[in-house]
Amino acid sequence: MRSRIGLLRALLASGLCAAASLTARADEPARHAEATPPMIVAQRDVSELAARALESVVVITFSGRDGKQEGLGSGFILTADGLIATNMHVIGEARPITVKLRDGRTFPVTKIEASDRHLDLAVLKIEATDLPAIALGDSDVAAQGNSVLALGNPQGLRNSVVAGLLSGKQEIEGQTMLQLAMPIEQGNSGGPLIDLDGKVLGIVTLKSLVTDNLGFAVPINALKPLLENPNPIAMDRWLTIGVLNPRDWKTLFGANWRQRAGRIRVDGTGAGFGGRSLALSNRSVPEIPYEVEVAVKLDDESGAAGLAFGAESDDRHFGFYPSAGSLRLTRFDGPDVFSWNVLEQIRTPAYRPGEWNTLKVRVEADRILCFVNGKRVSIYKDVRVGRGAAGLAKFRDTAAEFKGFRTGESLSSTLPDAEAAREIRERIDALDLSQPLPREARARVADLDASRELLERRARELEREAERLKALADDVDRETILAKINELLAKPEDETDLLHVALLIARIDNPDLDVRAYLDAVEQMAAEIRESLPEESTPEQRLAALDKFLFEELGYHGSRHDYYNSSNSYLNEVIDDREGLPITLSVLYIEMARRLELPIEGVGLPGHFIVRYAPKPGEASLIDPFHKGKRITRDEAAVMVRQNTGRPFDEQDLVAVSPRQIAERMLNNLFGIARNRERVEEMRRYIEALVVVAPEEDRYLWFRAVLNYQTDRHADALSDVDELLSRDSLSIDRGQVQQLKQVLLDTEP
Repeated sequence: MRSRIGLLRALLASGLCAAASLTARADEPARHAEATPPMIVAQRDVSELAARALESVVVITFSGRDGKQEGLGSGFILTADGLIATNMHVIGEARPITVKLRDGRTFPVTKIEASDRHLDLAVLKIEATDLPAIALGDSDVAAQGNSVLALGNPQGLRNSVVAGLLSGKQEIEGQTMLQLAMPIEQGNSGGPLIDLDGKVLGIVTLKSLVTDNLGFAVPINALKPLLENPNPIAMDRWLTIGVLNPRDWKTLFGANWRQRAGRIRVDGTGAGFGGRSLALSNRSVPEIPYEVEVAVKLDDESGAAGLAFGAESDDRHFGFYPSAGSLRLTRFDGPDVFSWNVLEQIRTPAYRPGEWNTLKVRVEADRILCFVNGKRVSIYKDVRVGRGAAGLAKFRDTAAEFKGFRTGESLSSTLPDAEAAREIRERIDALDLSQPLPREARARVADLDASRELLERRARELEREAERLKALADDVDRETILAKINELLAKPEDETDLLHVALLIARIDNPDLDVRAYLDAVEQMAAEIRESLPEESTPEQRLAALDKFLFEELGYHGSRHDYYNSSNSYLNEVIDDREGLPITLSVLYIEMARRLELPIEGVGLPGHFIVRYAPKPGEASLIDPFHKGKRITRDEAAVMVRQNTGRPFDEQDLVAVSPRQIAERMLNNLFGIARNRERVEEMRRYIEALVVVAPEEDRYLWFRAVLNYQTDRHADALSDVDELLSRDSLSIDRGQVQQLKQVLLDTEP
């Protein structure tokens, strides 16, 4: 039998290593100008140096929803007109921020001038003049062993100075950091690290968990691109990042409610008695009878969080929620413990501690029916509930997640009925889980609703096969996703929902992503733009409003630093973080434009995706969403092509691309990231999707065959090889395909 390792090397050399062609058109990062060389300044006395530098150090605090201080850190003045540098984590998320100067003056932050979540950097703007700015140095030339000073406000103590050494540079989670031989405390974060010329070399950001005398700082040169290319966000927009949309939710009694990936998460203690906090939906509740449902997962089963319903005022409502392992049906008639009535305490095996549990209440004329995971666990009679608001509730210091909140006259179950559950169980029991399952076997399970959940449950019951079952559940979920992508792309191009396709691509790696939540979010964004326009707006007015909304008000921008982070390719995270690749920002721009009845099409420039505004009649214009909607000329586009490819510009470079081609390019970007990081399972996932998106491409099917072979999915690999050999014309070397088939046949048991 041929050497498997030798063959694999040959296959990879001729096949997967040639996968660079998959990313030949992948988006490339923008190039920044080189930093200006530093001036040579004579060394000053350290005490004088520290005293001068401290004039530029500020105290930064942010407030919670109750107006009380929740965070404290440091920052430093960059410009005389009020730009302040600090860490992203110092300013919290969606919180009012205050800056206190050395002279005692306090200013509210009016704008987040620039931010980079991956680098943990933020630049704030306050309305002040004649401030004592500190000079920036060049962190690239900083040498190991140099003396440095860290300035800040540790533990709330102002004007701290700590001396130490620059002990080296370290890679931490893919970022180059300055390693410091000095103690760093809470409150030092965001403060400047200066050299003995008084120039800033870095921004203190991490305290070592290994030793008290070791810390880290972000190199100051990482901040400079943010200053050259800011993404300003006014505070009224900053306060909406990650928070519940006030159009949809009304929060009461504090705590920290936020939203990401379609889920709602809450933590912190509410101001109501027992740490109570509410998030009530602004959706109107149907006439009685009606139902309310949500899935909830507690971080700690000693906590309590779940449904609120029948809310007639802030203090008067009902609740149905897990609490310390039991389920409670409760009525709240006022603001204190004396108006709190536990109607029923329920213990049931239908509740699964530590997992997602779906809670539902049905409100009828004189009774409440309570359900958990599709099983009725209580009927509480002789009680009347009004049509008050419904929503979410949490108590004590509970941290919890919610998903799938909905109300309706009668909510169809998202869980399988008993007959479907039995059928899935029978199919699972019939599977041979001792080896990876071929595609045909997965399909037999995938065609029933909720198969993922039941598979995961079965995996927990069968510990020795849990890993295989989890993999099967993921495969089944992805099969469903790929089928939906194929269905969407099969529609005429002018009817294809590219936003939905892009979110499904993100869901390949994030199976819990709530796609509907993001579809709704984009609809709401478009609605907000429409509300700002005159009743009879022109296309030019709508286009200008789109640019202003996305790039000026919300601060969407191209990724400056961690360009190849997969987050930049997941459209849901691009929407959340307001940062992405040229192609993901272009997809958002195209889909927002479509909702505003604007003719925007994608243009697949090699290495840098852009869009084109093509009015009829009217003159077309090229737009670069990566650079905040910058208009670019044909000559500038030609220069970009030459820079990215080394070849002359071709008119074909400006041809509009189809939704299918856009999806293919997005997947190629993800494949390229996985390939560069040698993540074989991720590569296989993206190739599976590419085969669906571009089924006629021989190279995708060949790469899938090799990856299936490499991951011991021999039945799938053999199926792929047979499909290739059945094709009349083949762009892959037929001899190599036949060679792999023979190896697969030789390794069959």
